[in-house]
Amino acid sequence: MTVRSITVVLCLLLLASQSAYAFRCGQKLVKEGMTESEVIALCGEPAERKDLGWRRVPYVDRHRGGGLLGRPSLDGYFIEDVRVTQLVYNFGPRKLMQRLRFENSVLVEIETIGYGYRQRPGESSD
Repeated sequence: MTVRSITVVLCLLLLASQSAYAFRCGQKLVKEGMTESEVIALCGEPAERKDLGWRRVPYVDRHRGGGLLGRPSLDGYFIEDVRVTQLVYNFGPRKLMQRLRFENSVLVEIETIGYGYRQRPGESSD
């Protein structure tokens, strides 16, 4: 193998292991910030759906000197519970699967998790 070939392989491995910010469902682009219902409208029902429970995060006060990003309240009094769910889309054995993580029904993370699989006839997606 040449140095160039090794470099290309290493770059592909790094890209496959990192989170993505967007992917395509047919001709439509799915990107972070979309709602769960928008994603399902574009891509259809996922191969897998998991409720990951609740996560506690500091409440971000957008009206307290932080502009759009706001400042988290770290005094312990303002904590919000965030519902976390995960969808996995399997596009078949020749395409990469996508794992999507939602917080309060808003897409916050897209991860490519490897090649898909052929679903057997009559097999449930859940």
